[in-house]
Amino acid sequence: MISRQRIEAAATRLSGHVRHTPVLRMDAGEFGLACPLVLKLEMLQHTGSFKPRGAFNRMLSADLPPAGVIAASGGNHGAAVAYAAHALGVRAEIFVPESTPQTKLDRIAGYGATVMRGGAMYSEALDASRARQRESGALEIHAYDHDDVLAGQGTIGRELEADALEISHLLVATGGGGLIGGIAAWFSSRIQIISVEPENCPGLHDALAAGRPVPAPVSGLAADALGARQVGDRMFDVARAHVARAVLVSDDAIRAAQRALWDQCRLIAEPGGATALAALLSGAFIPPANAIVGILVCGANTDPAKAVS
Repeated sequence: MISRQRIEAAATRLSGHVRHTPVLRMDAGEFGLACPLVLKLEMLQHTGSFKPRGAFNRMLSADLPPAGVIAASGGNHGAAVAYAAHALGVRAEIFVPESTPQTKLDRIAGYGATVMRGGAMYSEALDASRARQRESGALEIHAYDHDDVLAGQGTIGRELEADALEISHLLVATGGGGLIGGIAAWFSSRIQIISVEPENCPGLHDALAAGRPVPAPVSGLAADALGARQVGDRMFDVARAHVARAVLVSDDAIRAAQRALWDQCRLIAEPGGATALAALLSGAFIPPANAIVGILVCGANTDPAKAVS
């Protein structure tokens, strides 16, 4: 499993490349909830999501070939890889599925990457990117299933522990599992980590029930960000040891959480970014008495009109 020492090393490596994102404390009663909350605003990271942490750490830990880097992504990881590649002066080629929203395509292209369509779903885009990688010799930057990516994402846990030592529970939206895997590795069960997934993308929920990563359905409102067909092998042992629960939320609950973030905080979150909060607002996760709950708001790449409608 990813060690705290490896995450510490990633934090040192990432200094000057990523933002230390802020927290927002909310008193009991806000959002109509009985417990106080601490929102970790990773949506304010470069490119509008947490993903540059893993992308930069992977690139800065490797010898970059002349062909540059290549990745498959539903959108946010692609933007992060494109941004990091531009900052480091290397080429980037990003394969995306047909479901990737135009706002995310524009962001990827805006950082100078070559964007290629690679099938209907992320898994097909990944297959296409790997075929291209074998031809070009570019370095693959996997969205979640690599130790350096997990360690980079784990720096969020390190920051949050430094800034909000009081939290007892942390809700994290889960797709392929790089984010929750890195964070859970940092905390190592010192607090309760709760995975939150859309009902239509239950990858970690189903894997924990089966005792191993298994294929899961992928569809719905947040599929572009959380729609991995199967969670990564590297994160699964971390999750089995250090993720307390995996809960599921409906698309309607995610929409309501997006609206609540706008109404209460004037924050625009994409569906995946609002998914963790949806677990509290919908009752999918009910905190115990005296809990102080952290919420990771992990992404903001959406059409603002859709987030507040």
